[in-house]
Amino acid sequence: MTDRRTAPTSTALPPASPTTRPSAPGWPEILVGLAAYMICFGLVFLLLPLAGGGALGGIIGLFVSGAMGLIAFGAAWALRIRSAAAFGFRRASGRQLLAGAGLGVLAAIIGSALTVAYVMLSGDMQSPQSSYQAASTGGALSLVLTLVGGSIITPIGEESLFRGVVANALLSRYGPWIGVLASAIVFALFHGINTVLPSAFMVGLFAALLFRRTGSIWPGVVLHGTNNLVSSLLPLALAGMAAGA
Repeated sequence: MTDRRTAPTSTALPPASPTTRPSAPGWPEILVGLAAYMICFGLVFLLLPLAGGGALGGIIGLFVSGAMGLIAFGAAWALRIRSAAAFGFRRASGRQLLAGAGLGVLAAIIGSALTVAYVMLSGDMQSPQSSYQAASTGGALSLVLTLVGGSIITPIGEESLFRGVVANALLSRYGPWIGVLASAIVFALFHGINTVLPSAFMVGLFAALLFRRTGSIWPGVVLHGTNNLVSSLLPLALAGMAAGA
């Protein structure tokens, strides 16, 4: 007798294809990174005055500024991509780093001129970074810590977020004009409407151009650090020349 039973039909689903991660940050990373940065800024705004003003407050502020950028970058990195290279952590050539140093000097010069123009037009002479200036004149150790914080720690943190995330995402989605200008404006506005804004805009503009050209944050870190170094040492040099005259 023939067995007319048929084999049971398989109902197994086909294997799911792995989720494709984006190759570059986008608006989710921008929003999460900037939100984390603003939360950190709020905490620092409440807690930093406990350290007091003067040189100590300026030194702590510089190191905390770098930490804020790194924390915000970490939040954006953990969201979807989790690839350092996708955020611009790539090797840069010596020539690219040298270009960053040169543009850092240029940014400091142009930024200083724009700051003078801003003061003349607005009458606003208050600097939110006066504690940094106090730190640079607080003695040899204070000066060294100020230069480390302002020329190394802060640039690494801020470039990780504002170029590695913000400029990176805007460039990949909207092209060079919007990407460079919009990211520079965002960077400047996060420094506030004050005497620092013109210099911050120039740093953001040149650093975004370098990032577009190299795909690496490190030339921008050198640019940012050089700008801060010049901005810290130039007033000291001018004060020394005036005292010796």
